[in-house]
Amino acid sequence: MAAMEESFPRGGTRKTHKSEKAFQQSVEQDNLFDISTEEESTKRKKTQKGPAKTKKVKVETRESSKFVREKFEILNSLCEGMRILGCVKEVNELELVISLPNGLQGCVQVTEICDAYTEKLNEQVAQEEPLQDLVGLPELFSPGMLVRCVVSSLDTTKWGKKNVMLSLNPKNVNRVLSAETLKPGMLLTGAVSSLEDHGYLVDIGVSGARAFLPLQKAQEYIRQKNKGARLKVGQYLNCLIEEVKGSGGVVTLSIGHSEVSAAIATEEQSWTLNSLLPGLVVKAQVQKVTPLGLTLKFLSFFSGLVDFMHLDPKRAGTYFSNQQVRACVLCVHPRTRAVRLSLRPIFLQPGRPLTRLLCQQLGAVLDDVPVQGFFGNAGATFKLKDGALAYARRNHLSNSKKTFKPEAFKPGNTHKCRIIDYSQMDELALLSLRTSIIEAQFLWYHDIKPGALVKGKVLTIKPHGMVVKMGKQIRGLVPTMHLADILIKNPEKKYHVGDEVKCRVLLCDPKAKKLMMTLKKTLVESKLPAITCYDDAKPGLQTHGFILRVKEYGCIVKFYNDVQGLVPRHELSAEYVPDPESVFYTGQVVKVAVLNCEPSKERMLLSFRLLSDPKQECEGQSQKKKKAVSAGQLVDVKILEKTKDGLKVAVLPHNIPGFLPTAHLSDHVTNGPLLYHWLQTGDTLHRVLCLSASEERVLLCRKPALVSAVEGGQNPKSFSEIHPGMLLIGFVKNIKDYGVFIQFPSGLSGLAPKAILSDKFVTSTSDHFVEGQTVVAKVTNVDKEKQRMLLSLRLSDCTLGDLATTSLLLLSQCLEERQGVRSLMSNRDSVLIQTLAEMTPGMALDLEVQEVLEDGSVLFSEGPVPGLVLRASKYHRAGQELEPGQKKKAVILNVDMLKLEVHVSLCHDLVNRKAKKLKKGSDLQAIVQHLEESFAVASLVETGHLAAFSLTSHLNDTFRFDSEKLQVGQGVSLTLQTTEPGVTGLLLAVEGPAAKRTMRQARKDSETVDEDEEVDPALVIGTVKKHTLSIGDMVTGTVKSIKPTHVVVTLEDGIIGCIHASHILDDVPVGTSPTAKLKVGKKVTARVIGGRDMKTFKFLPISHPRFIRTIPELSVRPSELKEDGHTALNTHSVSPLEKIKQYQAGQTVTCFLKKYNMVKKWLEVEIAPDVRGRIPLLLTSLSFKVLKHPDKKFQIGQALKATVVGPADSSKAFLSLSLIGPHKLKKGEVAMGRVVKVTPKEGLTVSFPFGRVGRVSMFHVSDSYSETRLEDFAPQQIVRCYVLSAASPVLTLSLRSSRTNPETKSKITDPEINSIKDLEEGQLLRGFVKSVQPSGVLVGLGPSVTGLAQHPHVSQHNQSKNAPYDRHLPEGKLLTAKVLRLNHQESLVELSLLPDATGKQDARSAPLRQPPPKQEGRETEAVERNHEGKAKEKQQQKQKEKRTGKGQDGAQPPSKDKKEPQKPQAKKLGKRPHPESGSEQEIGSKKQKKAVLSEEDDSGVEVYYREGEEEAEEMSMLPKEKLTRPAEAPRLQLSSSFVWDVGLDTLTPALPPHRESSDSEEDEKPEQATKKKSKKERELEKQKAEKELSRLEEALMDPGRQPESAEDFDRLVLSSPSSSLLWLQYMAFHLQATEIEKARAVAERALKTISFREEQEKLNVWVALLNLENMYGSQESLTKVFERAVQYNEPLKVFLHLADIYTKSEKFQEAGELYNRMLKRFRQEKAVWVKYGAFLLRRGKAEACHHVMQRALECLPKKEHVDVIAKFAQLEFQLGDAERARAIFESTLSIYPKRTDVWSVYIDMIIKHGSQKEARDIFERVIHLSLAPKRMKFFFKRYLDYEKQHGSEKDVQAVKAKALEYVEAKSAVVD
Repeated sequence: MAAMEESFPRGGTRKTHKSEKAFQQSVEQDNLFDISTEEESTKRKKTQKGPAKTKKVKVETRESSKFVREKFEILNSLCEGMRILGCVKEVNELELVISLPNGLQGCVQVTEICDAYTEKLNEQVAQEEPLQDLVGLPELFSPGMLVRCVVSSLDTTKWGKKNVMLSLNPKNVNRVLSAETLKPGMLLTGAVSSLEDHGYLVDIGVSGARAFLPLQKAQEYIRQKNKGARLKVGQYLNCLIEEVKGSGGVVTLSIGHSEVSAAIATEEQSWTLNSLLPGLVVKAQVQKVTPLGLTLKFLSFFSGLVDFMHLDPKRAGTYFSNQQVRACVLCVHPRTRAVRLSLRPIFLQPGRPLTRLLCQQLGAVLDDVPVQGFFGNAGATFKLKDGALAYARRNHLSNSKKTFKPEAFKPGNTHKCRIIDYSQMDELALLSLRTSIIEAQFLWYHDIKPGALVKGKVLTIKPHGMVVKMGKQIRGLVPTMHLADILIKNPEKKYHVGDEVKCRVLLCDPKAKKLMMTLKKTLVESKLPAITCYDDAKPGLQTHGFILRVKEYGCIVKFYNDVQGLVPRHELSAEYVPDPESVFYTGQVVKVAVLNCEPSKERMLLSFRLLSDPKQECEGQSQKKKKAVSAGQLVDVKILEKTKDGLKVAVLPHNIPGFLPTAHLSDHVTNGPLLYHWLQTGDTLHRVLCLSASEERVLLCRKPALVSAVEGGQNPKSFSEIHPGMLLIGFVKNIKDYGVFIQFPSGLSGLAPKAILSDKFVTSTSDHFVEGQTVVAKVTNVDKEKQRMLLSLRLSDCTLGDLATTSLLLLSQCLEERQGVRSLMSNRDSVLIQTLAEMTPGMALDLEVQEVLEDGSVLFSEGPVPGLVLRASKYHRAGQELEPGQKKKAVILNVDMLKLEVHVSLCHDLVNRKAKKLKKGSDLQAIVQHLEESFAVASLVETGHLAAFSLTSHLNDTFRFDSEKLQVGQGVSLTLQTTEPGVTGLLLAVEGPAAKRTMRQARKDSETVDEDEEVDPALVIGTVKKHTLSIGDMVTGTVKSIKPTHVVVTLEDGIIGCIHASHILDDVPVGTSPTAKLKVGKKVTARVIGGRDMKTFKFLPISHPRFIRTIPELSVRPSELKEDGHTALNTHSVSPLEKIKQYQAGQTVTCFLKKYNMVKKWLEVEIAPDVRGRIPLLLTSLSFKVLKHPDKKFQIGQALKATVVGPADSSKAFLSLSLIGPHKLKKGEVAMGRVVKVTPKEGLTVSFPFGRVGRVSMFHVSDSYSETRLEDFAPQQIVRCYVLSAASPVLTLSLRSSRTNPETKSKITDPEINSIKDLEEGQLLRGFVKSVQPSGVLVGLGPSVTGLAQHPHVSQHNQSKNAPYDRHLPEGKLLTAKVLRLNHQESLVELSLLPDATGKQDARSAPLRQPPPKQEGRETEAVERNHEGKAKEKQQQKQKEKRTGKGQDGAQPPSKDKKEPQKPQAKKLGKRPHPESGSEQEIGSKKQKKAVLSEEDDSGVEVYYREGEEEAEEMSMLPKEKLTRPAEAPRLQLSSSFVWDVGLDTLTPALPPHRESSDSEEDEKPEQATKKKSKKERELEKQKAEKELSRLEEALMDPGRQPESAEDFDRLVLSSPSSSLLWLQYMAFHLQATEIEKARAVAERALKTISFREEQEKLNVWVALLNLENMYGSQESLTKVFERAVQYNEPLKVFLHLADIYTKSEKFQEAGELYNRMLKRFRQEKAVWVKYGAFLLRRGKAEACHHVMQRALECLPKKEHVDVIAKFAQLEFQLGDAERARAIFESTLSIYPKRTDVWSVYIDMIIKHGSQKEARDIFERVIHLSLAPKRMKFFFKRYLDYEKQHGSEKDVQAVKAKALEYVEAKSAVVD
C-alpha cells in the first residue's frame, strides 16, 4: 500500500475520520480565506505547551491552515516551474500579455513560443530582411485563446511592480512527459515547427518523440479556424494524439475541433501528479462542499481544489458530496503538487477561446458598492448593480496597510470604488478602493483624449524628448520640438526630474500605449477650440497649430490626433512669399483660419491671412481699386529685386508690387534664364501682360505669343466663349503623370491628357514639356457645368500654318531676344562682358593655343581681355596636331552668354570661307557645327558661311527621340531665307526634310574606345575557391570548354584554370586555330604561369594578397612543360601598360582573332592573355573582296601574323596592328582609305586610320576625265589610294588605276599634267573649264596647271563682247584643247579650242544643253540612296529609253547609248543622266565615224557596303552578258520586341548583284556617230528598251529582294496576303520609324486580309499587336486588343501569349493577376497550372509554386495527376530545389512503380542535373523492376548508351552482363 501511495500520490494529506470532523468545524468557525503562512504555523508549533486537548486543537488548526494555504497560495504568489492555464489578453509584436487565474497577469516574450520560431527570428535578424514564411505574433495568436504556460521567472521592477515571465515553449510546458508515457487520446499543446508536403511537423516538447500532423487531419481546422490559410511556423495548436508508434518515437496528431473539444483525460493514459498538465478536462467527484469552494477527487487517486471564482455560476449552491462533475485543471504547484481546477463550462471544451474579454465599465467610479464577502489577506468580493461579482485584492482595499480596517468589510457594508481591470480567466471585474486611484484623472491610455490638458511629473530627459509620468501605468513623451515654443538646445536646464508640468495631449493610441504631448506655451494656454478630427474643422474656424513641414508650395500645419492641413503659398501672407523656407520653420506655432475641409478625403485648406476688421477691409479695398491693375492689361514695369524664381517688379506708374517669373520672360525656354541673368535692378520692361491681379501681388508675363494673343482678341474670358475646335495660346501651369494643365491669359485652364499630348509616344509627361512653356492648345471637349475643358497639344491638331514659316518666325524671335541680351551686356562696365557682346558668330580671330586638354579640346589664350575663355571642341580641332604657343586662325561659332565662353572652330572650310553670291530660297547642303537648345548653327558646304536654323517648327515641338536628335558633324539640307548675315552674324535658314540628313563622319577611327570586355561565363563560375598554387607548379586537369582564344580547364578541388591560345603551341602556323587541338573532356598537364583577378580579369603578381583568389593562367607549350622550364618563368607580373611598351613599331607578332567589331570596323585580337590589339579594317587587306566580307576571310580564333603600327591607346593596353605591313603613308605607298567628303568640281577628302587625311584632285580621280566622275563617290566609300606627296600634314593622293594598279597596264586616256614641263606644243589633251574671263577661257589641265584659250581660239563664230561664253562653257565642262605655245619662264600655256586644231565640234555650234545641276556637298550616307521609290525608277527608265531611242535633236550617238544606256548613280539620285560633253561627240562632221577616246569603268574604286550599285553599273555596261541568278537575300530578322537590327553592313542592294567588279579597266567599243538612225537601229533600240524594262520588273519581283518602303511591303503582302511573317515585317518597318499608329493600322489590315482558315497566321498577328500595345500603348488599349483576340482565337492560347508578354517585359504583377484569371477559367487545363508554376519558380517563389501544385491536384482529374506531378518535379529540377524534385519523383514512383514514362523523365533529369553516381543508382533500380521485357529492353539500352558516353569499357561490359543475366533469368522462368 505504501508503494502504491508513492507511485500514485493523491495530492493531499491522508485524513482520518477525526481530522475530517475537525476540518468541518474549522470551516464553520474560521474564515476560509484567512491564509496562514508556513512561518506562523511553525512558530505556533514550537510554542504550544498544553494538555492533550489543546494538542488536538493544534493539529486541527495546522490541518486547516495547510489546506487553506494549498488552496489559495496562487492568489498571492506564483513560483518558477508552475504549470498554469492562461488566456491571451493582449498581442503585441514582441510579446503576449497573458491573463492568469485569480486576477494575476504575466508576459510571454517572442522567443518563448517554440524553438523553430526562434530560429526563424534569428535567421531574419542575420540576413536583415523579412522572411516570407515568418509571420508576426498578431497572426499566430488572438485575444481569448487559452494557452498552457510555465512560469519561467519572477522579478520585481525598481518601481515595485512584480513581473511574471511565462513560456509557451512546448519543451518547457511538456517537459514532465517522456516518449514512453505518450498514449493515444492524450490532449497536448504544441507549435508547428515545419511545413512538409503531406502535413506538418509539430513540436510537442517531448524528447525522443517526433509528432506529425497529416494534412487531411488539419483540413477542418484550416477551413474553420484558420480562414483557409495553411498553418504557419510557430502556430499554437491543441493536439490530440491519435497513434503512437515505436514506444513514442513517432506520434500522429489530430487537431479537429470536434475531437479536441471532446477529449478527456482518463486513467488509461497513466497521468501522474508530476505529469498532470493544465487545460486537461477530467471526470471528478465532489468530496467536500463549502460556501467558498469545493474539494474534488479525480483520476481515482488525485484530489484538487475549486475556489469560489471557478464554480459554475449557474450551478452555484447546488453542489453536493459524491456528485459527478467535469472539471478543467487550472494549475499544478511544482513543489506541493496542489492541483487547482475550474468547473466553469467555458473551460470544459478544450480549444474553444474565451468570449468575454472586456468590461464595459472599465475605469468607472462606483458609489455604494456592497461587500459580498471578505477573505482575510486575499481580498474581498463585491456585488455590482447588475448582479455581477467583482473582486478587490487585499492591497487595493485601503491606501496603505496601516489604514486597513478589516471590520469595514463585513458583508453588506458599502464602499466607493473604481473598476481598474478585468480578469478574463475569472470573468470578474477587478476593483480598487484606493483614494489615489479613484481620484486619478486618467486610469488607462484610453481615458486620455487628444487636445486635453493633463498634468504629470518629469520622469527622465532623453535626446529624443522628455518622458512624463501621468499615472501609475501611463507614460507620455514630449518630443524635443514640443518642449517650448521655440527649439531649445539644453532642455535639462529648464526641466528637472520630478518637476510637475502641464501639457496638452497631441496624440493618444491606447492599443500601442503611445502618448504624445506638447509643452508649447501657446498651445497649452490657447483658448481657441482644438481640432481633434476633420469634422471639427468648420470653414472660418480659427485655431492654433504648429508647422509640420515647409515646402515650396506652402506649409503643412498639424493639430491634434494627427489632423493636418495645407496652407497654400498664396495664403501664407498678405504679401507674396517667394521662399517659404526662409520665412517659416518646422515646429513654429501658428494661428490659422480654416478655409475648406473635406473629412471624407481627410483634406483641409488653411490660411495664415486671418480676417481683419470689416471696416478697415472695405477702406483698404476702395483705395486699392483706384490703383488696381486688371488682368489682360499691358503695363510697364520696373525691376526691384531678383529672387530665386523670378523678378520682383513695380507696376508703373503707381508702383504696385508685382512678380514676373523667369519662365514668363520669353516664349523660348532657354532665353528665360538668359534674360533673367542679364536684367538688372532698375531696368524697365515695356508691354508686359498682367496675368492675374490679387490683393497681394500682380502676376505678370512677357511672352510675346501671349501678348499678341491678348491684343488680337484671341483670349476667351469665360467658358461660355469656348467651344471645341478652338486654337488657344497659353502656358504650362502644372505637369502631372496623367497629363499637363494649361493656363490661358484670362485665367481659364484646361487639361491636356497624356494620350493627346503629342503625336509621338509619351513615356513621361515631364520629358515633353516644362512648367511655364508657351504652347498652342486645341480645345477637344468642354464641360461648362464643371467648368472644365480637355485640350490637345498634338502638332497634327495645333498647326498654325506653314511649318517652314513658323520655324523661321521662332528662329528670328529667338535670335532677336539674344541680340537684346547683347545690348544689355554692352551696357556693363566689364571689359570682358563688352568684348563678348561685340563677338558674333562667323567672326574670324587670330588665336594662340594655350592648352590641349585630355578630351581633345583646345583652350586658347585670353589675349588682351582677362578672363576670356575661347574653346574649340575635339571635332572643331579638325584633327590638327597643336602645341601650346602655336598661332591659329579660328572662326566664332557661338558665344555662351551664361558661362561667358566663346566656342570657335579651326575647320579649314570655315576659316577659308569662299566669296560666292547666295540665292534666297536655294536648297543647300550644310554641316551642323554647333547645337543650342532651340536652334543649330551649320556651315554651308559650298561656301563655308554659317547659317542658323530652328530645331523646332512649332511652340509644342519640343521633344525629340534620340534617333531624331541632331549631332555636330551631321549633314543637313537647308533652304536659305536670307542671303546676308545680319547683326547676329548668321544667315537664316529652314531645315529641309529629315530624310536628307546624313550621319556624322568621324574625323578619326575610334580605335581608342574601350569596349565592354566579354567575360567567359565558365571563368566566373567556380572561382570563389581559394587555391594554393604558385607560378611554376605543374597541374593536371580536364578540358571543360573551348573558346576561340582560350580553353577552360577544371583542376583538382574544382578550381577553374585558363589556357590562352598563345600558350598551346610553340610554333603556331598562320591561319590555324590552336584551341582546336584540344577536345572537351581531354586530360591535360599544364604549368601555372600566372593568375588573373576574378573581378577585373587582370593579371596579378604572385605577391599580391588576392593571388590565392585568382583564376590560374596555364600553359601546355612543350617548351614550358620541360623539367627546367620553370626557371625561365618570370614570377614578377608586369602590368599591361608596361607590357605594351615592350612592343616596337614594325615588330611582327602572332595574334589570335577574338571578334570582328561591325560597328567600329576593326578586328579585335589577342596577342597574349593580357595584351590585346586592334586591326582597323583598312589595314587588313588591299583587296576589295576581303574588305567587303572580312568575316569570310578571317575566322574567329585564327592565328594571324600582324605588324605593330603603334599603341592606339596605351592607357587601355591596346596595340594597333596591321596585316599589310607597316602603315607609313610615305610617297609612293598604296593604301586603302575612306571618302570623308566630296567637294563638287574640286575633288575628294579621304581619311586613313590614326587620323591622317588626304586630298584627291579631280584630275587624279581617274585615268579618264569625266564631268560626272565625282558623282560616283559617296562618304564612307572605300578607295585605293596612291600617295603622291606626304610633305604637308594633308596628303596629296591619286586614285588613277595607273598609279594604284600599275601591273594592269590600263590605258591612260588623260595623262597626268603636274607641271608645264609635262606639256608639249601641238599636244592634244582634255581639261575642265575653270572660268570665262574677258581675255578668254581658262582651262584646268592639271592640279596646278591652267591654260588660256584667247577668244579668237575659242570659236570660229564671231563673238561680240556682249555675248560671252558662259552659256556654252559652264564651269566644270570637259573640253579637248590643243597646246599652241608654252612660256616656261612665266609658266603660261596658250591653248586653242577651234575645231581645226582639236578635231572636235565648235563650242558655239554645239546644241545648247542645260548645264548640269549644281552638285551640293555629297556627305550623305550611301544608304540614303537605297531608299528612293522604285516606281520612279521605272518611270525614269522609260523616259531614258525614249530619249535613247530618239536621241537629242537626232544627234545622239547610238553606239555609245547601246554600250552605256544609263548611269546607275544618276538613276539612284533621281537625276537626269549626262553623257559625255558635246565637244567630244563629233556631231558636226559626218566624215568622222570612229570614237575619239574610250573611257575606263572602274579606276580601282570600290564601295564597302554598297556593292550592289557598283555591280549594277557593271551589269548596265554589259547588257549582252547572260544574267545570272541573284543570290538569295537574307530575310528580315524580327524579334519579339520589334528590334530592327539590320546594320548598314548587311543592307542588300536595290538591284540584284550579278558579278564581282574588277579592278582592271574595260575597253569600250568605238562609237559610231551617225546623224540619222536607220529603221533597223530604231527597232533594235526598242527591243533593247523592252528587255531593260522586263529586267527591272524581274528585279522587283525577285523574292530575295529586301523591301525598303511601304510600297514594297504593299506589293509583297498583295502577293502573299496570308503570310503573317510579311505582315509582322511590315509592322516592324513602321515601328523602326516610331510610327506606332501606322503599325497598328497594318496589324488591323492583316487581320482583315488573312484568310479565316489560317488560324495560326492570324494568331501570330494578334500576338504581335498585343506586344505592340504592351510596349507602346496604354493598359486600356492593351485590354481592348486582348478582349478582341480572345473572341477571335482559341482563348487559352491568347491568355498564355499575353502572360509570356507580361513576363518578358517584367510586368510581374499583371502576369500574376492574369494567371489567377486563367486558373479560374481554365482550371481543367494542366498546361496553365504548369506554366504558372514555372512563372512562380522563376521569380523565386517556391512555396507559392508548391501551393499551386496542391491546387492543381485538387482541380484536375486523377488521371492527370501523375503527369502534373512529373511536370512540377521537372520544373523543380530546372528552376528550384533539386532535392525537392527528387522527393516528388520518389514519392510518385513509390505509388506508381510501373510508370516507365515517369522513370524515363526522372532518369533524364538525374543525368542532366545530378552526379554520375546518382544516375547509375537509378539505372540499377530500374533494371531490377519487374516490368515487361519490351520496357526492360528500353531501360537496358539507355543504361548502355549512358555508360558508353560517360563510363569506361569496364562499365559498358558490366551493363551487358546484367542484361544477359536478365535474359537468362527470363528464359529460365519460361522453361
